[in-house]
Amino acid sequence: MRVLGIDPGLTRCGMGVVDGSVGRPLSLVDVNVLRTSSDLPVAQRLVTIEKGVEAWIEEHRPDAVAVERVFARSDVSTVMGTAQASGIAMVVAARRGLPIALHTPSEVKAAVSGSGRATKQQVGAMVTRILRLDAPPKPADAADALALAITHIWRGGAQARLEEAVARQTRALPTRSVPTRAAARTLPRRTP
Repeated sequence: MRVLGIDPGLTRCGMGVVDGSVGRPLSLVDVNVLRTSSDLPVAQRLVTIEKGVEAWIEEHRPDAVAVERVFARSDVSTVMGTAQASGIAMVVAARRGLPIALHTPSEVKAAVSGSGRATKQQVGAMVTRILRLDAPPKPADAADALALAITHIWRGGAQARLEEAVARQTRALPTRSVPTRAAARTLPRRTP
């Protein structure tokens, strides 16, 4: 499975592509950060992010896209920019028909480090170890994007297989016919 992880942000949008599957070593395909200038109007910045995400999807052909789920912070302007960048990333992936998964920051931290309260340095160190890199990806947005992709491969891929198994099992079960009210009126009555 190839996953594009996106750590959304209006100024810095982390992008990371990871190949692998559960139980096997994962490998880094590419990592970088899309940047926009705060001097530009928000609409122009969002177009820049849209074009960047489109280019990454076109170049790397991921099987799925994992985006950090936006959560409330104290700074409303930061949340708004993050939410806008997240929405753009999801729209671009949806246009391509790619599965999209949202993972919370604590879920990602727990998946890669074992603790939902891990620091950015701990996440970066674990991403470095998991992907067998020489140094942690910089800036932290890049490491976070890779952590999202790793999380999705480990958790999302397993979750998708579980859902498919349940769906197959459900299709295989014989169905019981339950009479409707109208049909029940025409059934012979039982006498005691």
